[in-house]
Amino acid sequence: MDAEAIPAELIQRVVIVHGYESAPDANWFPWLQRELQSVGVDVTAVPLPDPDDPETTAWENAVSRELGVPDAGTVMVAHSLGVITVLRVLAALPQPWQLGGLVLVAGFIEPLDALPELNRYLATGVEVEGLAECIRKRTVIRSETDPFVPPEASDKLAKRLQARLQVHPEAGHFMAEDGVTSFPAVLDLILSP
Repeated sequence: MDAEAIPAELIQRVVIVHGYESAPDANWFPWLQRELQSVGVDVTAVPLPDPDDPETTAWENAVSRELGVPDAGTVMVAHSLGVITVLRVLAALPQPWQLGGLVLVAGFIEPLDALPELNRYLATGVEVEGLAECIRKRTVIRSETDPFVPPEASDKLAKRLQARLQVHPEAGHFMAEDGVTSFPAVLDLILSP
């Protein structure tokens, strides 16, 4: 499968996964949900348990329940700590499976100097190399000014996933406090042919 866009009419469902100290109604997630629903896409923003004190199994179970069986009409969008959670869920799926798209914002899969409190959550890595063949469209989005996730961490993830890299130079950690309450680039990745 190539990493190019898939026809918008194939996208039937989007699953949004927030990150650490966040929620489905934070940042740009509600905007993305409204925009997608307005064109007939079924959207679920997964409420992760205890977002201020994430527990690996609880988060993975929540994502797995909402995802169910992935297919070519499903796109997953994840932000920050939600990224490794989604990747772990996908890596644990029994083969064969297919996912229409994956958009990872401020993604990382290794411990971060800026957030040592997440080291326990990140202690177990994830093998992402085999995922590319199951995911039709893969994009990692990062910023040059992210105070938590160094650009190299997202760049490395994109390379390992054979994903397209999209850089937004001044977007911080892509949160409301960074001025990111809408995210047309993500919407375009999902809907553009």
